[in-house]
Amino acid sequence: EGMAPPQRILFPPEKICMVWQQRQSAGAGLLNVGNTCFLNAVLQCLTYTPPLANYLLSREHSQACCQRGFCMMCIMEAHVNKVLHSSVNAILPLAVLRVFKFIGEHFQLGREEDAHDFLCCTVNAMQRACLSASSNLDISSQSTTVVHQIFGGFLRSRVICFSCKAVSDSYEAFLDVPLDIKAASSLTAALEDFVTPEQLDGENCFKCSRCKKNVAASKRFTVHCAPKVLTVCLKRFDCFTGGKISKVVEYPEYLDLRPYMSQANGEPLLYSLYAVLVHSGVSCHGGHYFCYTKASNGLWYRMDDESVELHCIDTVLRQQAYLLFYAG
Repeated sequence: EGMAPPQRILFPPEKICMVWQQRQSAGAGLLNVGNTCFLNAVLQCLTYTPPLANYLLSREHSQACCQRGFCMMCIMEAHVNKVLHSSVNAILPLAVLRVFKFIGEHFQLGREEDAHDFLCCTVNAMQRACLSASSNLDISSQSTTVVHQIFGGFLRSRVICFSCKAVSDSYEAFLDVPLDIKAASSLTAALEDFVTPEQLDGENCFKCSRCKKNVAASKRFTVHCAPKVLTVCLKRFDCFTGGKISKVVEYPEYLDLRPYMSQANGEPLLYSLYAVLVHSGVSCHGGHYFCYTKASNGLWYRMDDESVELHCIDTVLRQQAYLLFYAG
């Protein structure tokens, strides 16, 4: 609604399966080769993303892939199969380490990188791999890859002119939602702030196409198309100083996204938590990353590099979360 339909469907949506196709306990831990905890934690969160794991375990991608050179989907497929089918306690994520510079050219091995940055670059690289065989696709068609159908959604930005009441809508695709937590003590409060209308006036006026001049207006973001997997980044790091907001931000095991949608009335839109990525330390320039993930047997595990230990949901919900992963 309000958006152009895709001219091509790159992956049939009915083939995306949100529930695990095979049940097992957690797979292997990941060895740290020196400041690679951010990479290990992100990879584990992706490995336990049910619709992605189901697709990668089927090996459907590599059987059809004709990309020469670097293909992030082939690499993730090899990695996830190795982790979940491994008979050893920990493996070296060699397939990913080998292509580290291709995932993001600003990354340097041996340096502690930002886990959210690495997640974005990895998912974007997977999205590019899915698009490599197609050219000149419209924006709507680009969002029909298996990756975008799992992680992607659309935000609507609605601007209402205070003078003539004209409504101007624009849409943008997203693969995760970064939330400000300076004023929020819970995930739901941060989401509430995210969809609160912002006043555009003074230097920040809006050029109204109907009034033909700069006017005061209100601007409001809402989730227009909900993703199958909702990834939230709680913005803990100051982009200038690297300093960290270390306060507790509460997050639920089950989240209703309905109040933050463009269509806010209707059935609840329920998501359940399946992974939490944690940063411990005082700034983004140091510290340590680890995560909690829910394996296909329904149990939670703390994954800290090569260590994989069973934990209860109460522990999972008490963390200083940086990234939250919810499945719809």
